[in-house]
Amino acid sequence: MWDQNLTYHHIYNNFKWNIPDNYNIGYDICEKWANKTPNRPAIIDLLSSGKTNTTSFRTLNQKANKVSNYLKYFGIKKGDRVGILLPQSLECIVSHIAVFKLGGISVPLFLLFGPDALEYRISDANIKVLITDYSGAKKIREINKDVQNGLTIFTIEGSNQKLDSLSMNLSDLNQSTDFIYEKTKPDEPALLLYTSGTTGPPKGVLHAHRVLLGHLPAFDFFLDLFSSYKNEINNLLWTPADWAWIGGLVNILFSSLHHGVPVLAYRFEKFNPSKAIQLMSNFKVTGSFLPPTALKMLRTDFPKGTSKKLYLKSVASGGEPLGTELLDWGKKTLGVNINEIYGQTECNLVLSSCSKIMKPRPGIAGRPVPGNIVSIVNQNGEECKKGELGAIAIKRGSPQMFLKYWNNPQATKEKFFKDWLITGDKGVIEKDGWIKFIARDDDVITSAGYRIGPGPIEDCLMKHPSISMAAVIGKDDLLRTQIIKAFIVLNKGFKESENLKLDIQSFVKKKLSAHEYPREVEVVKKLPVTSTGKILRRNLR
Repeated sequence: MWDQNLTYHHIYNNFKWNIPDNYNIGYDICEKWANKTPNRPAIIDLLSSGKTNTTSFRTLNQKANKVSNYLKYFGIKKGDRVGILLPQSLECIVSHIAVFKLGGISVPLFLLFGPDALEYRISDANIKVLITDYSGAKKIREINKDVQNGLTIFTIEGSNQKLDSLSMNLSDLNQSTDFIYEKTKPDEPALLLYTSGTTGPPKGVLHAHRVLLGHLPAFDFFLDLFSSYKNEINNLLWTPADWAWIGGLVNILFSSLHHGVPVLAYRFEKFNPSKAIQLMSNFKVTGSFLPPTALKMLRTDFPKGTSKKLYLKSVASGGEPLGTELLDWGKKTLGVNINEIYGQTECNLVLSSCSKIMKPRPGIAGRPVPGNIVSIVNQNGEECKKGELGAIAIKRGSPQMFLKYWNNPQATKEKFFKDWLITGDKGVIEKDGWIKFIARDDDVITSAGYRIGPGPIEDCLMKHPSISMAAVIGKDDLLRTQIIKAFIVLNKGFKESENLKLDIQSFVKKKLSAHEYPREVEVVKKLPVTSTGKILRRNLR
């Protein structure tokens, strides 16, 4: 257990991984606690009806065992892929635990995926069984019939002849509540996540059971030394991030349950700042992972004069640099220092800030999380000097590092250079060891000999009173190679005009730098983002 009396260097230098010979995520986040403290709440499920359903670890384990037995009856065995197309819910986490205990590989699928996206993943992963609801099953029945062949669909509402689905209704599943879980090795596969497709087609990222263990040090950091207060009563975590993505699934759900701390299950179909504040207040949420887009929306539309009391002890965010404006707002309005984190699906949570032991550094991803070696390397795989731009790279050995890309050995090979996993992101190491994210390789702007990252410009634009959202790209230009172009969403009460655009350009010149102001400004109604809230700059390009 760490506390704020320790320095970062003491924690980092004295950390050692403790990976057991046998490790199964399903046992760790469920059965372990069902044996120790069976009545402890695990999942607080806010239903669409408005009712709340609280499930203990004992009941969670019994339901998961029923599903494990049911899947085993239908022939699912170790190594088989099981798709899970469900919202944040009791049924979703039960399904994951059941698959892990079988030794299978769970494949989270996003609810908003259309038939084409689902068909690609089902086909690529050769999914044997898919657990979903009626709306999900309808989408699956729209995909290519050849892909549907050999696929069994279970719906949580019960069997449906029109959808040709079988029942996975937890309340009437006639199976034993006992199940002997597969004693998997930590390096055996457990989770197949697909990248959000910011560059090229989505790739299946295969993770081992040890992926959860690899997340725990960062979980402790970004929740401000969580292990020092995790045993306090009434801790409750929630994230608006969907459980189909690593940020929602492992950052919060699995990591929280590992510690025996309950998770609130609820995801808005469309994020609503006022309702999110009400939700966190009503349920007394103490910790959260809030993607940058959610934070920006909260800042823009925070209910004025709200009397809602918040109980937050810590908030984390990552995926895009936050900047001074958002961090200052979080401290003032949410009452917490927002800790920035960095990682990617292939190797998540390798950088983090932690306000309990480090002074926040706006716009800088953080320091390497204990147990991870992160550096900046050049094109020869050599470590760069401090302040020198290069590729953010992670040394082999982090337990949360992926096993391979599914069905793509060439892409797996290209992801590594010598002993380094190359993230595809540009960054620099600051003098004090903090690592600053600059941009993805394809987001770096080259203008008049300058290499410019979009993050600082977007941060500056967000400080202009007229702007609620902003994204910056490089636009091809014969004279300067590229010019900076900004896409902005206006706040209510502001109208597009040439004078406003000139004012915004002048604002950036003054606030940031004369060589980094946007020579073109385009007003749009909304910005294209991935399902995890990252700006899709390639779409803007």
